Amino acid sequence: MNQTANLKRETRYGMPAADQILVNRHYTLGYSYYFRQAKWALEIVDPGKNDIERIENFRPDYRIPEVFRADLADYRNSGYDRGHLVASANQNEINLQNSETFLLSNMSPQHPRFNRDIWRKLEGAIRKLDEEIDIWETYVICGPIFYFDKPVESIGTADSNGISIPIPNAYFKSILTEDKRGKLKMWSFLMNNEETALPLADFLVPTTLIEKLSGLTLWENLVGSKIQKEKEKLREMWTY
Repeated sequence: MNQTANLKRETRYGMPAADQILVNRHYTLGYSYYFRQAKWALEIVDPGKNDIERIENFRPDYRIPEVFRADLADYRNSGYDRGHLVASANQNEINLQNSETFLLSNMSPQHPRFNRDIWRKLEGAIRKLDEEIDIWETYVICGPIFYFDKPVESIGTADSNGISIPIPNAYFKSILTEDKRGKLKMWSFLMNNEETALPLADFLVPTTLIEKLSGLTLWENLVGSKIQKEKEKLREMWTY
């Protein structure tokens, strides 16, 4: 594990492997060179109380080698949104905090109606969960899912090796809350990258399914039979 990332609050309960770990001031991200986008993004939900406006300064992440890096031109006229993994509204206590959510390393190609509807609705529901009086902290990890038995299209101009940015078939979010008594609860969602009118509760799945589909071990620092049961559990949706 990256030793710097090990000091970050959001990595306290574990952090999956990745080609490159990008340690930001307010979240940590694992980048995939193969997919030219993040495998996962990990945060503690921290919405501001100061009415900071969205910065909207989408920009490449120059920490990533150029051959693997996404650029603004890759999304231009693609028909897909630059979909946030770590939500802008989750990190808006100060301008700098909000600004770093607009790095393209934090973006993934999302169907416009998916990004602006069900994905946004889930982000808002998580912030509502975080507002509950008993919740001490809310951890969220999310990322793309690729179904290799289904076609995977791409956006952007292919490089000399024919590589462009593949469009995920689906996305996951796994939420871990810790209450003021130290009790942990876990919810995980799996959503196809498409428009839908279904309610959020229809996308709840066991965390173990997300691990199988993503190839990631989630919340790896939590061990034991109770945690395994929590990962296997299909917990009911909270009130939002």
